[in-house]
Formats: sequence, structure tokens, C-alpha cells
Amino acid sequence: MKVLLIDVNCKSSSTGQIVYNLYSYINAQGGEASVCYGRGPVVNERNIYKFGIDVETYLHAFLTRITGYTGCFSFFSTKRLIKYIEDFKPDVVHIHELHAYFVNIKQLLDYLAEKKIKIVHTLHCEFSYTGKCGHSVECEKWKKECGECPHLRDYPITLWFDHTKRMKKEKQDCFNKIDNLIIVTPSQWLAERTRMSFFKDRRIEVIHNGVDTNIFKPVDSSELKKELGIDFGEKVILAIAPNLMSKEKGGCYVLQVAKRLKNEHIRFVLVGVDGDTYENLSNCIIKPRIYEKEILAKYYSMADGFIICSERENYPTTCLEAQACGTPVFGFATGGVIETSYLDENRFVDYGDVEGLIKEIRHIEKKSNELIARRMDSVGDKVSNELFLRESYKLFI
Repeated sequence: MKVLLIDVNCKSSSTGQIVYNLYSYINAQGGEASVCYGRGPVVNERNIYKFGIDVETYLHAFLTRITGYTGCFSFFSTKRLIKYIEDFKPDVVHIHELHAYFVNIKQLLDYLAEKKIKIVHTLHCEFSYTGKCGHSVECEKWKKECGECPHLRDYPITLWFDHTKRMKKEKQDCFNKIDNLIIVTPSQWLAERTRMSFFKDRRIEVIHNGVDTNIFKPVDSSELKKELGIDFGEKVILAIAPNLMSKEKGGCYVLQVAKRLKNEHIRFVLVGVDGDTYENLSNCIIKPRIYEKEILAKYYSMADGFIICSERENYPTTCLEAQACGTPVFGFATGGVIETSYLDENRFVDYGDVEGLIKEIRHIEKKSNELIARRMDSVGDKVSNELFLRESYKLFI
């Protein structure tokens, strides 16, 4: 069995790591896997190919802003991808993200439809059935027909022209040509929304993401506390997200909570902040994005609680990573966030309910070895990457 996986990244980013884990697992099971990706550093491993041309990617992003179209300005990169598929001759093509300016969607899907290759498409957001939105938030036009988009200035950014009606129809027409298509979503929340889209008559499977519990587990973080200047009697609340201060990731709400609790014995650690935090709060420690998993595991292990205030999430692995390190999750009940909950201590409130979040955080218990052991018994292997890989592999056979 030969499986070709397509994504924006390989090894880097959440989806890029998922793709690489699948690649490794398929090969370990005796299959033959290949990864084709469009952006990021070159990965020099067998059957891993960066087809994206960086200059063309930047041009694609620029033209999306100017014209209002996206997913159609990477002609030469997509030709390279198709040539690789021709040579590799996969039995299954597993598509992940299709946004991020690295591939021509129609060019690729028309080719796959013509060759009648089995397609598994994992949706990590709503982009594949909307005119352009990764998360449509309150807008439900995609259920029938996009147009007059309320999110033109959201990613993928368009400055003036609205072509969402045409782009949604084109995606629908392209996917309709593919006979052997399985849709996978990491959360029931996204599956339910997908069943209201033009994918409603397709086979839709839910396979929860997992994390590497060999890395994300309770580890000694005493040195990290010293390094950060955190008193061992203080409770620690951790927030981690790429571009944490963006509207989508809700860093502003984390700062509101921290500001209200600045006179209490609680320290907030915000990881994923570039530049000014807009407020200088003495109870906040600000860190840029951290890529090393082993270091992230120390941050999760150090924290007494993990806070997530995203506007929308599909099935955030940060919540899984926190719980795998014995840390409960507190946040807004948006998208599939609640589905990541495996600890009794986890608490979720309505989006934007800062008062409710503050109330829950005040009741966070200080970590103890006994508490961590009890939590780990509760989590078990429920967040393990192994379960995700086994379930995904079944779809390729």
C-alpha cells in the first residue's frame, strides 16, 4: 500500500507534525508513505518532497490580497506536485490543509478525479467547504451559498474584492468529481458542521488527534520556575498558542483575566507573544513561541492550569498536551474545545465570559504529586498519538 500525504508543512506546525507522524507510522507498518508539502524548511528524508516554490507562494499571498481569489496562483508548484504523484503512483492520497497559498486547488483536485485515486481528506478547519474562511464563526452562508463575506479581512486576507461565492462553488464542483472520497474531522463539532455542507452525502469519520505522550508527560520543572523567577508558592496559569495575541487565539481575554487577578498569588505565563503585549502586568511573564517539545512539556508541567480563550478551535492539541502533563484546562467552550476534556477538574465557560473564567481559575488547586498521579490515571492513553495513528491507518487499507 502506497499513501501520499499532502499538507502545508512537514514536521513543523501542528498539521505538519500530524502528517510526519502518519508518514512514520505507515512505513513502520510495512506500507510505503510519502509526504508532499508546500512551505517551510526542506526535510531531507526518504520520500519527503517540498514541491512549493517560495517565490510563487509569496506571489500567491500578494495576489490573494489584491484580487480576492485564493488557491489558484501556484501553477508551477502544483505542476511539481502532480509530477511527483505521477511518479510515486499512490493507492491513496491523504489531503490535509489546502489553504496557505501553496497549491492550486482546482488543478490538483481535477487531476485526482481524473486518475480516480482514493482520497482521504482531513479537515483541520472549515476552509474546504466555505468560500475562503478557515472558521466562519457566526456566518452560516456556506450552508447554501457564500457571498457578501463578513470576514474578507480575516485570513486568507482579501483587501477589496469578494469572490467567495465563486470560490465555494468551484470547490464544490471539484470535490463532486471525486468518487472515492472519505472526509475525516478531528472533532464531532466539525463533523456536525461538515454534514451541513456540500459534503453532507459523503462518508464522514471522526478521528481525534493525539499527542506524543513519551514527550508530553509530567516532568521536573523546578529549574524552569527558578529561571522565570516564579515563587514556589504561586499558582501558575499557562497560555500557549502561535500568535497568542491575535483575535482568533484570544490573548486579550487572558490579559483581562490576569489584570483582574493581579493582586492574588497567581502568575500568568503567556507563550507565543511577539512584540508588545499592550499592557505591562507584573503578574505576567511573556515569552515568544517555543518550538522544542521537551521545553514545552516543562512549561505544561510547571503550570497549575492551562487557559485557552480562542474564538474558534477544532480539536486543539495544546489542551491534550496540558492534560498529558497532568495540568487541567480552563477556557471558552468554543468549537471542539470541550471534546478535548479528559480531566474532572477541567472547566469551560461561554465565549467572552471573563467573570466566569476568573471564578473557575480562583478555585484551581496547587499541583501535588498525589494530584498529578490521580489525573494521569484519569487521562490514561486517551490523548495518546498511538490511538489516532491506528484509527487513521484503517482508512488507508
